[in-house]
This record gives sequence, structure tokens and C-alpha cells, in this order.
Amino acid sequence: MAQESLRLVSHPIAAHEGRLPRHYTLEGQGAKKDISPPVEWYGVPDGTRSLALVVQDVDAPDPDGPIVPWTHWVVANIPPSVKGLPEGFSGKEGAAAREYGGLQEGVNDWKQPGWRGPIPPSRGHRIQFKLYALDDEVTKDKLMDAIEGHVLGEAELMAVF
Repeated sequence: MAQESLRLVSHPIAAHEGRLPRHYTLEGQGAKKDISPPVEWYGVPDGTRSLALVVQDVDAPDPDGPIVPWTHWVVANIPPSVKGLPEGFSGKEGAAAREYGGLQEGVNDWKQPGWRGPIPPSRGHRIQFKLYALDDEVTKDKLMDAIEGHVLGEAELMAVF
């Protein structure tokens, strides 16, 4: 039987027709502001030793030139037995890391660890959630360099802000 391909989903994003709900952004209000969205994945390839999640605004303008992805969230060293991250997961790394097998949240482009939701100057930005299945464990530091040559599969989910 053929193995299912790696898939990444977020039910709240799907329920909002691909739009990132407000409470996952910096425009939310009170306790329902800037919380990390839930994500789930299926079809992790055989041989996967860890997973990594990278979330970027792929339409972010660089003040000095072209469009450059802006990183909102990096999660590394996710055990392949973990099937997703719940809403509001980010920032709970101490207890969550133990519960989720030692995963690590990296620093975003605001130079802060964990999730930080979008607040771009205009609407229509695409927020790319990309999950990598890796044949090795990697740390949150220099994730993209570390995964070079170790990707067994990848899945993408696109949301619009």
C-alpha cells in the first residue's frame, strides 16, 4: 500500500476560507490576540526522525528592496509521534517541550522566541505554514541551513491576512 503524502491542516483557517482568523494576529483583542494557531499533520514519511514548522509572510516587503519572507514562527525538533500543535501552544515551551518530546521554538524576525502574529501594513499577505519531515534531529538555531539535504517530505498550508 502506498504511503499517504505529508499533509498540513489548520481547521480554523479552513473554516475561514483560507483567511487567518483575527485572534491569531496582532489585531485581535485582549486574551484573543496574537495566539498561535492550531496545526495538525498527517502522512509523516517512514524514516522521519523529527519535524520542523516554519511560518512566514511570503509577501513582506523589504524597505530596501524586494519582497523577502518575514518569519512569524519556527518550531524545531518535533518528534514524529506528535500529530499537531494546539491553539495557544507557543510560549509554553518549558512544560510543552517535555510533553512534546523536547521540541524547540526558535526566534522569529521580531527577534523574539515563539509565535508572533502578522500585522502587515496592507491586506492580502500570504502566510505560509511549511512543515518539513526530516531524517535527522535539528535545533531551532539556523534551522533552514541544518535541514539542507535531510528533507524526506514537506507540506504547505497557505493562509491570507
